[in-house]
Amino acid sequence: MAAYKMYIGGEWAGAETGFETLNPATEKPIAYFPSGDAGHVDMAVGAARDALPKWSRLPPPKRGIILQKAAEILKSEKERLGRLVSTEMGKVLPEALGDVQEAIDTFEYFAAEGRRLYGNTTTSELRDKFCMTIRRPVGVVGLITPWNFPTAIPAWKLAPALICGNTVVFKPSSDTPLCAYEILKVLIRAGVPPGVVNFVTGPASSVGEAIVKHPGIEGLSFTGSKATGEWITKNAGLKKVGLELGGKNPIIVMDDAKLDLAVEGILWGAFGTTGQRCTATSRVIAHRKIKQKLLSALVTKARMLRLGPGIEKTSDVGPLINKAAQEKVNKYVGIGIAEGAKLLCGGNKPAGKGFFFKPTIFDGVTPDMRIAREEIFGPVLSVLEFDRLDDAIDIANSVEYGLSSSIYTGDVNNAFKAIERIEAGITYVNSSTIGAEVHLPFGGVKGTGHTREAGILGLDEFSNTKTVYVDYSGKLQKAQIDSD
Repeated sequence: MAAYKMYIGGEWAGAETGFETLNPATEKPIAYFPSGDAGHVDMAVGAARDALPKWSRLPPPKRGIILQKAAEILKSEKERLGRLVSTEMGKVLPEALGDVQEAIDTFEYFAAEGRRLYGNTTTSELRDKFCMTIRRPVGVVGLITPWNFPTAIPAWKLAPALICGNTVVFKPSSDTPLCAYEILKVLIRAGVPPGVVNFVTGPASSVGEAIVKHPGIEGLSFTGSKATGEWITKNAGLKKVGLELGGKNPIIVMDDAKLDLAVEGILWGAFGTTGQRCTATSRVIAHRKIKQKLLSALVTKARMLRLGPGIEKTSDVGPLINKAAQEKVNKYVGIGIAEGAKLLCGGNKPAGKGFFFKPTIFDGVTPDMRIAREEIFGPVLSVLEFDRLDDAIDIANSVEYGLSSSIYTGDVNNAFKAIERIEAGITYVNSSTIGAEVHLPFGGVKGTGHTREAGILGLDEFSNTKTVYVDYSGKLQKAQIDSD
């Protein structure tokens, strides 16, 4: 088992203690990383602060060249890194390769933004006066990333942060630090100068808390649970904070939907990545007329899904990330049964090594049940019933989250009513709740948070807007004050 180090100010750093990462399919150790602490975070902030003036003054197109180089390196390493994602995180290999491809796409997209970084120009209410806005870096930013997209989400944060001229203190999940370490190495190879990206591993209770509370960090971007997001909001002070939190995503299936298409989308949404996506389909809201036919097809196909290590070609569903996740899913199955929901398939973990859990479907679920309201983050699907679209939308909106949503229908009027009324940051029509494209904004409303990552709005999280006035009248002009 290889041992790795942190990266602070262009130097590799260790710590007195450390932790092992496990392959979730085999429960065998993969790597050993140091457990950083508040002192390491402080050193990383100092290094980022020292590197900020030179990096922020580098012309954005020059920063873009470095990001494009990172994308090219990722392309050349895609197969190897995809296999690492599958091994360390557990997702099946096609999805793991897609994780790396998303990182490639993200670096390419934001590399091109180095030629834009648009502000706005507008007219003035006064004569001989010019008005515009420009983007400026936030400063030193802290990035805290999750384990479920261990290359894609770091890229989602690193690429816009760097193209905007910020320097970074980066803490990855302790479940997938090796994937994050590989992204760091790519950036070093691409030419990111020392101190611009600092990499600190360790637990949330020490490293994460120190990043959130550090007075030298001016911006913070976090992807994770709603509870942690609420804690960050209370403890981050006046930092610019971006939060992408949980989801309880619905698919509405109308009685005029193409059921084969809906079944395919639901299975992908509910059991892809073993349900470990913030955009995973956790609720199906099915029209009464077609619910039984839909359920029959879903259960039949869910039972055919093959569990196994993600790295194996025969696997359809990989393991959960760790033992705690497996126990949490098992707990919620018990809650669903106790609440009176009908277990149609799955509901248990198979024998043997690995943190696997069988794809699970509940019928007879009502909106007030916990399995219909709380984020489980595993392969558990709740099926609810409705008669009128208005009722389906009310059910969709009855949870505290608002990330992704979907409707399957052949009626354009139904589609646009859902687009307008569902409380979510994303709505799909005749497609599943997952599958973001990097040139479009990603994020939610309500308990999901307020951030928009990716796309042009992804720059907003990592830049401040400065308004500029140029008065060439040669005299003092007073806005909003009448004068001759």
